[in-house]
Amino acid sequence: MILKLLTHISRILVGLLFIYSGFVKLVDPIGSQYKFEEYFSEGVLNLEFLIPVALPFAILLIVSELVLGVMLLVGFKPKFTVWSLFGLNLIFLFLTWYSYTYNKVTDCGCFGDAIKLTPKETFYKNVIFMVFIVILILGIKFIKPLISNKIASLSTYISVFISLIIAYYVLNHLPIVDFRAYAIGTNIEQGMQYQEGSDDAPPIHDFEISTVDGDKLEEMLSKDKAMLILMTTIEKVNKEGMLEISKVAAKAKSSGYEIYILTSDMMMADVIYEENYEALNAFKKEYNLPYTFGSCDEKAIKTVIRANPGIVTVKKGIIDGKWNWTDADDVEL
Repeated sequence: MILKLLTHISRILVGLLFIYSGFVKLVDPIGSQYKFEEYFSEGVLNLEFLIPVALPFAILLIVSELVLGVMLLVGFKPKFTVWSLFGLNLIFLFLTWYSYTYNKVTDCGCFGDAIKLTPKETFYKNVIFMVFIVILILGIKFIKPLISNKIASLSTYISVFISLIIAYYVLNHLPIVDFRAYAIGTNIEQGMQYQEGSDDAPPIHDFEISTVDGDKLEEMLSKDKAMLILMTTIEKVNKEGMLEISKVAAKAKSSGYEIYILTSDMMMADVIYEENYEALNAFKKEYNLPYTFGSCDEKAIKTVIRANPGIVTVKKGIIDGKWNWTDADDVEL
């Protein structure tokens, strides 16, 4: 009787945790892509050949995590579900142990950007949940469909379908829930301030608009209406997206917006700037972008917006709107 009770408690706890963990990452799969790229990099696991498949790998893992949580709660294919959860948690256990032991990837992204845990906290969290999963293995005979096998299977297939629809939507637009420090309504200046009595970095850091004339961030924050066009690098930016954004920028300029274009490869140190001067001018001319170009850390750009390129409007220092280039026609000015 004790094992049966522990099995049902573990079933609820593990099922809900995996559903929650999967959902907060499903609404922002590109964030998980960046995290796996970090794990696969030379300085961590040295599996750089996997970087090109980081996004499909992330989506597969996220959907599996959420769907297995549903399967456990509804009681669909208990043996397959429990052993799959064991294998999945084993992967998480290894990654978090590696991060904790070797001080690599200081935020594993287990709960996306919704909950931040240190590598040590994440590792011990996975150890605890491995205990619950072992209980599920021992009490697997007690895991039965809640209503019927038909309802359990239908619930599973529906969860797979809905998960894939959500993933498709956010990849073509923006996260449907924004847990990052640059969410709409955020006061950027306040987000850059250190908390009294804390040694932690402020939520917004490494964000700048560095130009040959200095950092234009304070200038931008003082504007009544500003538009930021962000791209990781000129080379990687979506060309079709730049054509669409160029049109929006022109409309914004005529509506009184000050336009700032941020990219990580236009480093503004004099030597590097000279090397990129011709490429920068050619890019401006090709897409008709006679605006202020500034340099910003690539990680910061990726954190601000999950699009390349993307648009952010700022009014008096407060983030007013965010759009993927695919939604350029919907930009509100």
